[in-house]
Amino acid sequence: MSLDLNTILKDWAHENRAIKVRKILGLDGRHKLQLRIDLGVLQMELSGRPDGARPHGCESLLTYHQLRAARAEAKGESYDLTAEQCAELQQEGIQYYHRYLSLFQINDFHGVVRDTQRNLELFDFVDAHTERDELSWTLQQFRPYVLMMNTRAKASIFLGQGKFPEAIAEISRGREAITEFFRKSSFPELAAKSSEIHFLDDWLKEISAKRPRSRLEIMQSEMETAVAKEYYERAAELRDQIAKLKAAETATPVVQKL
Repeated sequence: MSLDLNTILKDWAHENRAIKVRKILGLDGRHKLQLRIDLGVLQMELSGRPDGARPHGCESLLTYHQLRAARAEAKGESYDLTAEQCAELQQEGIQYYHRYLSLFQINDFHGVVRDTQRNLELFDFVDAHTERDELSWTLQQFRPYVLMMNTRAKASIFLGQGKFPEAIAEISRGREAITEFFRKSSFPELAAKSSEIHFLDDWLKEISAKRPRSRLEIMQSEMETAVAKEYYERAAELRDQIAKLKAAETATPVVQKL
């Protein structure tokens, strides 16, 4: 049996600046993700650790260290990561980066939320268990990008459901989280140059422009037009209707959803 990958690679050509992803059925009967890169193909599991490994019998290396840290804390002991352990955790985080980037290309936004949230958890864990700022920063420097991807995935889920206000609120929250990160970092001036913030700002404007207007917004626009054209009777009618609509919305009880 030939181990040469050229047949696979020729049938699926690499394209510069294009992220090419496909889902395939593995020999084990489970679906896998494949990401085409310039020198070959990365294949990943859809759940668990992307390479399918179980370090020390755990789902991931991060889980392993979290369990050890919890045991140490239960004994009143500190748990400090070495530089080598931080590097190993960072390498594992790169696997999840490749997967959530691939999942985004096939519109599996729930998977993107899961994997980006996991890497944000990784950043927090390393930051909490090392006193060396340079070790923490090797991961923290990627937080704005991961927050942006997490925000894009969450907002995309809402947009797919036609929930424009929720999507807009999610983008605003993500933008604020990135801004807050820079504000608390040693480099607050980087916020003004952040490509992640600029992307979310542009996306927010685009979505806001496409958002369907509510009945109240339509009536208010009609009233302004009526006033501008000196159709005062029509403007007064609309004013009264708007007042009634606002009163009705205020009086409507809010049902708490669990």
